[in-house]
Amino acid sequence: MTKPLALTLGEPAGIGPDIAIAAWLRRHELDLPPFYLLGDRDFMAERAKTLGLDVRLADATPDSAAETFADALPVVSIGQTVTAPPRRPDASSAPAAIASIRQAIADVEAGHAGAVVTNPIAKSVLYRAGFTHPGHTEFLAELAARDGKVPLPVMLLWSPELAVVPVTIHVSLRDAIAQLSGPLITATARIVVNDMKTRFGIKRPRLAIAGLNPHAGEDGSMGDEEQAFIMHAVTVLQNEGIDARGPLPSDTMFHPAARATYDCAICMYHDQALIPIKTIAFDEGVNVTLGLPFIRTSPDHGTAFDIAGTGRANPSSLIAALKLAARMAATQSA
Repeated sequence: MTKPLALTLGEPAGIGPDIAIAAWLRRHELDLPPFYLLGDRDFMAERAKTLGLDVRLADATPDSAAETFADALPVVSIGQTVTAPPRRPDASSAPAAIASIRQAIADVEAGHAGAVVTNPIAKSVLYRAGFTHPGHTEFLAELAARDGKVPLPVMLLWSPELAVVPVTIHVSLRDAIAQLSGPLITATARIVVNDMKTRFGIKRPRLAIAGLNPHAGEDGSMGDEEQAFIMHAVTVLQNEGIDARGPLPSDTMFHPAARATYDCAICMYHDQALIPIKTIAFDEGVNVTLGLPFIRTSPDHGTAFDIAGTGRANPSSLIAALKLAARMAATQSA
């Protein structure tokens, strides 16, 4: 039997519970892979009531979830009572979100789940509870550490139309420029190539490497980072047999004809990567963490506190994340 996907609760006061229910209600229509929610069954029943939805919930274990999925939304207990109402995080929010993530990782590493799919968290809520990581990606990397070695987590934003990777992630633009280096670009690109081969089934991934400055520096007249280290990084990758081109002007990389020439765009900083994909595929984009020993996908949006519990949350990105996680798990095990 196919292993189910472990879906985390996310911030309980956000739309994570809403879209989990909405996705499960469309399971037959969309032929969704089996998944279970790591949370609190009573809390989910209360949220379904708030949404005005008649949803059958079942206490489950990871091993029983696939069999349960067709008739009820399987909820695997995280051993904590969750009480946060829609739009109002409370003292249960951070512990529940963190416990759900930890248990999902444990389940996939123990072989009970095929992949981890994470609902959105509220970083500000976690920070107030003592959370020290910039975001999901960095926390997952720490949980994946072995023998004191923390893997380099690479954030891929994926859609059928475009896949992008920012080399620097949740830092200011000033800090991003300071952090950029040839070794960081090449290390990031190698992880992208490896995971695209093993988890996306692309035999020879094509990478488009963006420049940092306008017009990729215009031969050094608008910054010298391209000449100082980006060109060298591209050469190193090419010498390793990787199909990499660049540095390319980012303002001409994302139109349809350009996108057809590569499988992934490697961008220098957060917004250079996220603006184009959120413009092209706002509701269908998926956040994927590469470089980890397990598969992790997530909706490419936040907690949307303002619409939590209203029934207006769009589950499209979560549905895409579930489908992509199942596809990656099948490719990896083939």
